[in-house]
Amino acid sequence: MINRARAALLAAWALVLMLTSGCLYPQDQSPGNDVTAREAVLAVQNAVDRYKQSTGLLPIQNADASVPTYEKFRIDFGKMKRMGYLSSIPPIAFENGGDYVFLVIDEETKPAVKLLDVAVFQGIKDVQTKVADYRKANNGANPGGPEAYSGFHYLNFDKLGTSNPDLKSMYSNRPLEIMVDDAGKVYADYGIDIAAALKKNDSPPKAEEDLRHRLTEASDFAPVQSPVYHWAGEGPRAVSQTP
Repeated sequence: MINRARAALLAAWALVLMLTSGCLYPQDQSPGNDVTAREAVLAVQNAVDRYKQSTGLLPIQNADASVPTYEKFRIDFGKMKRMGYLSSIPPIAFENGGDYVFLVIDEETKPAVKLLDVAVFQGIKDVQTKVADYRKANNGANPGGPEAYSGFHYLNFDKLGTSNPDLKSMYSNRPLEIMVDDAGKVYADYGIDIAAALKKNDSPPKAEEDLRHRLTEASDFAPVQSPVYHWAGEGPRAVSQTP
């Protein structure tokens, strides 16, 4: 179970985010999710819907089964342009020099276009490389600090000999804490953002529900480089997927 101190911290942060920033809710007020980004998502969603209606397929790139759920199905803009569903690639798209990768999530039920923050994605990948090097040099030990959740510890960047990359949450613009599981996999911690989403939503969390979906329901962003979260009675808890 999540400890009471952390549960209190999650609740306090969630309340602060809701009362002061207005972030995460509604969609057009999310950090980085300005009018241009919102319009781009809506335009691409419309094109994806028309493409699927006409072809029965989704305009997405092939992805290996090992790619995480919220990073997996990237939109194939080249195909959409060639077939006339889009006249141009959105300026905010990574393919056009922008800061976001456009994805499709919930592909088998209700396909939805979301944004992957490239800065967070690359920042976590860079930290992962440093952690792998540290583990190799220290007999598999992690450069961990305080416990975040059972099986997860926040990173001790002093042990890594580097500074915290200071990544920002796409949902609240707060600094993202970075943690590592027992197997050495590095993640961004979205527990505070999920707690805020749950406080805003009247629907109580279900047993074994992947709470990351609450974030995608409330914004245009995918929780990049994230673990699965379940409800632990007092707050969201990251769940290790590594055997």
